[in-house]
Order: sequence, then structure tokens, then C-alpha cells
Amino acid sequence: MTEAQDEAGVFRALADPTRRQILEDLRGGELAAGEIASRFAISAPSISRHLGVLKGAGLVSERRDGNRILYTLAEDRLATCVGRFLSAVCPEQIVLRHTAWRPGAQSEGS
Repeated sequence: MTEAQDEAGVFRALADPTRRQILEDLRGGELAAGEIASRFAISAPSISRHLGVLKGAGLVSERRDGNRILYTLAEDRLATCVGRFLSAVCPEQIVLRHTAWRPGAQSEGS
């Protein structure tokens, strides 16, 4: 699989609002599949399919704990893929954001 195909899978995974919400929910840390499913008004099998897409794209990892499956956000993978795309499309904005977000950086005119 080429890097472009690999990243295309990430963006396909991000295209769905339910999957984006799952990623946001995982921001706070590891969650069991059942906990994730309880946050949505769709069936558990549908959530399992969404989690499978996210796992296939490398955006979440899973581990078993007894009979539970726990999911964790793969922050580095998400940041790398989206960051690479943004760097290619709008490199000037990346430089501006890094400057503005750097700890201790002062905004212009300060």
C-alpha cells in the first residue's frame, strides 16, 4: 500500500460524523466498546463497524481486558496524517500556526 492510499483510508474514516465523534470521545482516554456504543442512538453492531473502520485506518488501537475490548485514540497517527496533508496544501498557514501556538510565543503587536 502506498503512503497516499494509506492516508486516503484515514480521510475516509474521518468523513463520517459518527467516527469523528468517537475520536473526540476517546480524547479523554481509553473507553470500552460498550461505553462508546452507549453514547450513540445507533445499534452496537453499527458502532462496531465504525470502530473497525477507525482501527483499519490506524486511528484507534484496541486491547482486550477480559471480555471487554478497550479502544484508545492513536493521536500520533491522526496528527501525522492530517498535518502532512495541511503542510502540503497550505504550508504558510502551518508556519503561522506553529509560531502562534508555541509556548511563550507572543502574537504580533504585543
